[in-house]
Amino acid sequence: MFRLVLACAAILAFAFPASAQQKPYEPHVGQAGKDVIWVPTPDEVVDRMLRMAQVGANDLVYDLGAGDGKIAIAAAKKFGARSVGIEYNPDMAKHAQGNAEKAGVTGRARIVQGDIFVTDFSQATVVTMYLLPALNLKLRPTILSMRPGTRVVSHSFTMEDWEADEISSMDGRRAYFWLVPANVNGGWSLDTAGDKAELSFEQRFQKIEGTVNLGLTQGGLRAPRLSGFNISFALVDNNGVLRNYSGRVVGNRMEGSYRGDNGSEGRWTATKK
Repeated sequence: MFRLVLACAAILAFAFPASAQQKPYEPHVGQAGKDVIWVPTPDEVVDRMLRMAQVGANDLVYDLGAGDGKIAIAAAKKFGARSVGIEYNPDMAKHAQGNAEKAGVTGRARIVQGDIFVTDFSQATVVTMYLLPALNLKLRPTILSMRPGTRVVSHSFTMEDWEADEISSMDGRRAYFWLVPANVNGGWSLDTAGDKAELSFEQRFQKIEGTVNLGLTQGGLRAPRLSGFNISFALVDNNGVLRNYSGRVVGNRMEGSYRGDNGSEGRWTATKK
């Protein structure tokens, strides 16, 4: 009897090998995830998101909530970037990595199993996501702490009062784009070719207002603008000359060039107080 049982088991194993008994994982639209259900981003939206971010070969793209990996794969295959997709569901992550292998981009794209609120993506130059408003808001402090100039694109959902720098619409769907702004809030000591002044900025995300202290005179800054690490503003000096400043923010220092409406020009620096 024991031999008969073994023989039957062998016949069944031969007739139904393990590969046939276990079907390959196939995701389905609407399946539950850790924080969201899975709904793939349409190809035309993926393309526009990556174009809004001006993705190129020098970029490192992180897709938060990678799903089947299509955004990370497109970033590598169509735009030549390096990319990493972070996916919480281990079966989906494995499936997405298989898709990357089929697309022939494993040298530039990979899908990792992980939690987007734990996994480090601080080295990204571009961040993409299709999450939910509450999750975007939860991620917002982390994103705002990233390097100024990091490009961020979200399918469908905003960052609430952090207004987008650009909005694109495609057949009723929207994509939102932001540049992570430098932190310029507070006081700065301005040096314009030996001419000293004090700047003060009030900042809310990428929107800034400012004043300048010229000794006995305090005036407002004209047209102050912050875009990533790029900053520009204008002021009228004590000689009545309108100076237009442009430059970049690097940590607690700014530097750039200025041009006066009297034809003067030169370099300027500012250090945070």
